Amino acid sequence: MAERPAGGGPEGPGGRLPARAVIDAVADGFAELSGAGGAEGGTGGVGDDAAYGDGPIAWEGYGLARARAHERTGEHESVVCGTGTVGGVPAVLIAFEFAFLGGSLGQRTGDRIEAAHRHARRARLPVVSLTATGGSRMQEGMRALVQLQRVARQSALTRAAGLPQIAVVRDPTTGGGWATLGAGSDVVLALPGAQVAFAGSRVRPPGADPAAYGAEEKLAAGQVDRIVAPDELPGTLGRWLSLLCSPGSAPGTARTPAEPPRALGGAGGTPDLPETGWEAVERARSPRRPRADAYLDAYFETREEMSGDRCGGTDPGMRCGFGRRGGRTIAYAAQCGTATLPAGFRTATRLIRLADRLGIPVLTLVDTPGAANDEAAERSGAGAAIADLFAAVAEAQVPVTTLVVGEGGSGGALALAAPENTWVTPDCYFSVIAPESAAAILKRGPEHVRATAGDLRLRPQDLVDLGVARGIVRT
Repeated sequence: MAERPAGGGPEGPGGRLPARAVIDAVADGFAELSGAGGAEGGTGGVGDDAAYGDGPIAWEGYGLARARAHERTGEHESVVCGTGTVGGVPAVLIAFEFAFLGGSLGQRTGDRIEAAHRHARRARLPVVSLTATGGSRMQEGMRALVQLQRVARQSALTRAAGLPQIAVVRDPTTGGGWATLGAGSDVVLALPGAQVAFAGSRVRPPGADPAAYGAEEKLAAGQVDRIVAPDELPGTLGRWLSLLCSPGSAPGTARTPAEPPRALGGAGGTPDLPETGWEAVERARSPRRPRADAYLDAYFETREEMSGDRCGGTDPGMRCGFGRRGGRTIAYAAQCGTATLPAGFRTATRLIRLADRLGIPVLTLVDTPGAANDEAAERSGAGAAIADLFAAVAEAQVPVTTLVVGEGGSGGALALAAPENTWVTPDCYFSVIAPESAAAILKRGPEHVRATAGDLRLRPQDLVDLGVARGIVRT
């Protein structure tokens, strides 16, 4: 059982909050689940604490410790589960009470979490986990540890049912709680300063850097989507639920492709098409041309971003998230004009697969000179990351729409493009390879780069003629 660790940030003005106070802060109309004292066939009823005694491995004094925890918190277990409304969206809430034996997971914790997930699937509700846990409960031995398999199974069933799962990782979220309910959720929000790690504070190597075990470091490492201040949590959580639970404004809209954004006007503000291949390249590379953020801001009424590939990396040149347009949720993955890192490809893959599972159409914006090709990119698995993104786009059952807004550099751009539903702007080019690289491969001198650009037929109108693009969008 994990003890209260040293350090860490408070949840709010009152410090670490009880589970029910956290629920009250984010939800309206909370109703505790009647079956949350134990799943079907379970043994976690709240009225038989005395019969539970010292637990499944007869740990001496465990029953007394549970009794003291109940007296201190008013709870019979380390989680409180029920339904409530967050930002107008009904959801199942799983809130950990850290003051009850360190928020540790035991058999009865597993009973309650299983009951919550079963209810979520029956009622078709999203699951929100408000975690604050030190991990598995030592006093129940292996019976406690195997609850992680049980929780993972329930999470997988809920995922397969097409229901979103959002985690809010509080201070602390460590051990199996982080490795299941936390890191295993579709979207992970973290409170500032929270300890977030698999290793708890008392089992880390001597001299370990505390920052590596914090929420801010997890955000930088692509394992958390956003750090959210306590007073901003209800609104942020409500927006995420609204976006993920409202894929369309009417039946069947999830099967309707997103319309491509209109062109915003590029270098010089002219909607005319480039006359030469090299002119197309220069316009796509112009610093005056609008980038992804401008397109996303103009297209969506509101949006929330995901961050990171869940494998230790982030790419500031890739924007991924969900937005609302005309009352409809659309997922987006947008390149920002830089060479795309392996983490960027993996984040886009994560986005597309989540959108596909939830039945949300996808919009992609292509704008990259190509995949990053330095040593770090190769060591980070560039080829495998690009292959996985190609597969995600090919396998998607929801429609994917692509707009090329700038440079379309080789496979690093094509991996994000929708076959048979790619559109282009007058300010773009799309090429099998950059003209400079093509000239070098063909052993042509630098003086032949401009002519090579023409030979590649990479202009917007060429892409339509070749059948690569469906059409050219204008301002």
